Amino acid sequence: MSFLKNVFGASEEEKPNNKMEWNQLTAMDQLDLIVSMSEEKAVLIFKHSTRCSISRFALKQFENDFNLEEKINPYFLDLLNYRAISNEIAIRFNVQHQSPQVLLIKNGVVVYDASHSDIAVEDLRLIC
Repeated sequence: MSFLKNVFGASEEEKPNNKMEWNQLTAMDQLDLIVSMSEEKAVLIFKHSTRCSISRFALKQFENDFNLEEKINPYFLDLLNYRAISNEIAIRFNVQHQSPQVLLIKNGVVVYDASHSDIAVEDLRLIC
């Protein structure tokens, strides 16, 4: 049972890893702030479904590999609780909704968009 818990997670109410300092994306007006902030420092949005084992695996792998705090402000979006924000992200940044999905925003535009197994911190290192 512990093997399955390690691979697939313990609960649907999963929160992002404590070792990574995520900013929680919980309000629509934060998108304006993200665009503004991206003029100075890249902003990453990780869109996550807490009920999806693929999304959970991608999140854990991302958190284990991520070490770009000096170059990127990371934001975490819980899709189940904030689907309207995800919909607005798709419209505002002209991207197709995916889950899991990572968007990197620089100067107000998406410069990296990946989902599922294509999410790779190494790609972010090349961009930043």
